[in-house]
Amino acid sequence: MLIRRPADIPASRITPREVFERRRAFLRRGVGMLAAATWGGAARGRHAADTRPLAPLAASPLSTDEAPTALDRILSYNNFYEFGAGKGDPSLYAHALPIRPWSVVVDGLVARPRRFDIDDLLALAPLEERIYRLRCVEAWSMVVPWVGYPLAALLRQVEPLGSARYVVFESYYDPAVVHPHFFGFLEFPYIEGLRLDEALHPLTLLTLGLYGETLPRQNGAPVRLVVPWKYGYKSAKSVVRIRLVEEQPLTSWPRADHRNYGFYANVNPALEHPHWDQRRERRIGEFLKRPTQMFNGYADQVAAMYSGMDLQRAF
Repeated sequence: MLIRRPADIPASRITPREVFERRRAFLRRGVGMLAAATWGGAARGRHAADTRPLAPLAASPLSTDEAPTALDRILSYNNFYEFGAGKGDPSLYAHALPIRPWSVVVDGLVARPRRFDIDDLLALAPLEERIYRLRCVEAWSMVVPWVGYPLAALLRQVEPLGSARYVVFESYYDPAVVHPHFFGFLEFPYIEGLRLDEALHPLTLLTLGLYGETLPRQNGAPVRLVVPWKYGYKSAKSVVRIRLVEEQPLTSWPRADHRNYGFYANVNPALEHPHWDQRRERRIGEFLKRPTQMFNGYADQVAAMYSGMDLQRAF
């Protein structure tokens, strides 16, 4: 998956707001044959996203010019293992996730550790950067109109120390709410990490919404990470803590299976995976596969960060 050149999104390529609002209203009712066909059952409709308007849809200079994936696909096909291993499980079970009140602690090797309320995060930077990103997980991908701003805006508030080299993200976990027995392979809470230069890159997004509204629960409400040149498991959902550290952290997937999942998770079609072919991917909503692009189509922007590294070993 290669890099996408900066380009404006023609208005004709963006799903009109009234279209996805009609979809959302229909899903909330949770009845009818169309809801059952779309979600695979009325239960998913009853647990549809509870969101509110956040920012008008507009393309940022970093947007891809590819057509976005339909909203109903984005809401119903998810990896959120705290709420089940099936792609449709999060839309069934994530309604239990409490998203207000919410705060994110940012600490560790910083000069000014701080707890940010979700409203602090919303006000921290103007949501003027609507960024369409190609997001790939294993052999499937989608284009999502995320709403957010560079994570660097948050990290500047706490002033990282010179000894900080990595950033660790911790997701929400309450065993009374989350049911990891759905997927016993991972340990919770979910831990993810980036190198500091990766975290400060302008493509690394602190994400608060999609399709112009606040994040749905099954997509990682109320705040998540989006790192578009990496496989989706680097995008921590429902983040409650961000910690700056000196040593590379042992994150959730490498802890669970170091043979299949590495710390860097850069999209690299040349890497031979033991269980699936990474050379081609299937876009959600399409039948045929397409060639996977290096760094998910963002090589021009990010490849320099990995100069001299063996991306077969550092995967």
